[in-house]
Formats: sequence, structure tokens, C-alpha cells
Amino acid sequence: MLLLFATCVSVSFLLLSLPCLPARTTPAAVNLKPTNNVVNRFDRLVDGSKGSSVHGISELKRYFHHFGYLRRENVTRSTRFTDLFDDSFEHALTTYQANLGLRVTGKLDRETISAITSPRCGVPDDVVLPNSRLHVKKNYAFFSDRPRWNRAVPMTLTYAFSPENTIKSLTGIEIRTAVKNAFGHWASVVPVTFLETSDYGFADIRIGFYAGDHGDGEPFDGVLGVLAHAFSPESGRFHLDAAETWAVDFTTQTSDVAVDLESVATHEIGHLLGLAHTSVQEAIMYPSLKPREKKVELKLDDIKGIQALYGSNPNFSYKAFEESDMSSNGGSDFKNKPTLLSIFLLPFILWFSL
Repeated sequence: MLLLFATCVSVSFLLLSLPCLPARTTPAAVNLKPTNNVVNRFDRLVDGSKGSSVHGISELKRYFHHFGYLRRENVTRSTRFTDLFDDSFEHALTTYQANLGLRVTGKLDRETISAITSPRCGVPDDVVLPNSRLHVKKNYAFFSDRPRWNRAVPMTLTYAFSPENTIKSLTGIEIRTAVKNAFGHWASVVPVTFLETSDYGFADIRIGFYAGDHGDGEPFDGVLGVLAHAFSPESGRFHLDAAETWAVDFTTQTSDVAVDLESVATHEIGHLLGLAHTSVQEAIMYPSLKPREKKVELKLDDIKGIQALYGSNPNFSYKAFEESDMSSNGGSDFKNKPTLLSIFLLPFILWFSL
């Protein structure tokens, strides 16, 4: 009996202590790539609070400015970012924490530093003030003015790959298959058909791999950091960082910094259709993705957001989706909690039942 008790308690604490670190990254102008050097460099900022002045805060200010947390009206061309933890930085920090689904502490805790130094999409976030979330029941967001492809539904959008801007580490078939699958995730929930065409110049959506400054004002920054970016409707521009170690199969691509192409493509297609970033960490439209993570299944937040723009695919069923989601994930997070609790209480129930 004591052996059973000890085993159950050990399993319980193991499950309850599993790490759950949020993800996130950096713009080209700020070198915050997720390396040991960066983590060590920002260790001195942990638990920093208003009024302190620590070397490195100026880099975080540039990061927050790039991704929309330090508004342009608060930053002029003559503004020099300082290392002072001032009111504007505290406001940007708390807003960032709220928008990323982190604990809103107003401090540079380890969870927030981990989020800032993780790989992400290069599209700025849809910034919502922390207090306003008390009145918001949904988490999905749209670009300013809520743009969408202005065509009658059901609609067809074409896409093509740049013949010049590509990579050699994956075959053309591997790239096309991963991107086709990504389009398929969205087509399954909205009345939009995506067709590949060889006519790159006239395709609705144009896809390419680019390195560094490639002429759109959003330069890439090399391995990890910003992974890709796409523009709102009806631009159709979809750019991936050619410097990444792109993967379609983690069993053959063993690099620690490998990034799943289908996962990133699924996220960026959401932008191409009109969705901005969400604070729901499990959703496709959350702004970051860990290396070697595969994240391709749309969540309820993604589906409700995209259907608000285009309506529902007539073959889509929320009931079927929820059953499939429960099956693939072993139940929702909410329904998993009683399971963890019951495992924790099991030894005590068995003990007192004797």
C-alpha cells in the first residue's frame, strides 16, 4: 500500500510540474535570438521593475516598438532608446504580457524574457490594452479596418512560388506539399478554394524564401528570430526567411533549430486572409513557434475568427470538429484538469477506503 501511495504521489507531482513556457521572438533591428548567450545576457534583467536602469532595456524597447507595443506617437526620429525602466516601457511590458497570454506582472520575469527571446512571426501584434480584455470575450483579432479578400463567396484564390527566391534544402515537391496542406487547413473551415498556379506574376498569393533585407521594409534576421511574415488582404505577399533550417519531417531533419514549414505556412496564411495575432497560446494565430514544434491544427479561436470574415465551409461541422479535437488532444485543457486532480487524490482515496 505504501509503495502504491509513493508511486502515485511521484507520478502526480511529475505531471503537475511539466514546464509550460510561452514562445516568442525578435525583429531584425534587435538581436534577441534564442541562444544561450542571449538568455544569459538578459538574466540580469529578470525581475526588473520601474525606476531601475539596466543595460539591455534599450534593446527591449526597440523590440516592443517594432511589434507595436511602443506606439509611434511615443517614439520620434530623435528619440534615443535608453536603459531606463520608465512609465512608457512599463506600459508596453504589461500590454505585451496581456496580449501574449502571460501573467501581467509589470516586471521582466523569466516567463516574459523566455517569450521575448523565442522565434516568432514578423507581423506586429494586434495590441489590446490590458484592462480592455476584461470586456472582450474573444481572442482572435483582425488587421486594422478588418480587410478581407473582396470577392463573392465561395471564392477561389490562386497561389504561386517564386522561381528565383527558393531554397535547396527541401525539394520543390516537399515545399509545395507542405504549403498545400497548410492551405487545406483553412479551406476546410471557410468557403475558399486555393489553387496553385505556375503564373507567379498574376497569382493572388505569391510565396518566396528571402534573406536579410529583401525590399519590403521588413528584413529577415538569420537563423531563428523572425521566421516569416505575410501581409494583409489583398497584398498576397508571403515571405519566409531563407536562412532557417526548414523541415517537413523531423525524423530526417534532426537539427535543434529546425522549423516546421507547414506550421509556419498555416500561420502566415491566416494573415493573408485577414487574421491578426491572438493571445490564445494553443491557436495557430499565436505569434510564435518553438524549434522542432509541429502546430498545424486550427483551434476554435482560429476558426471563429476566420469564419467571422468569410463564413463557414458548408461541409464544416462544429460538432465534428469538437469531437475530433477532443480525440486528438485527449480532451480540452479544462477537462484534463479533473484528470490530473484525480491522479493526485488517488492515493488518498485508496488509503481512506481501506
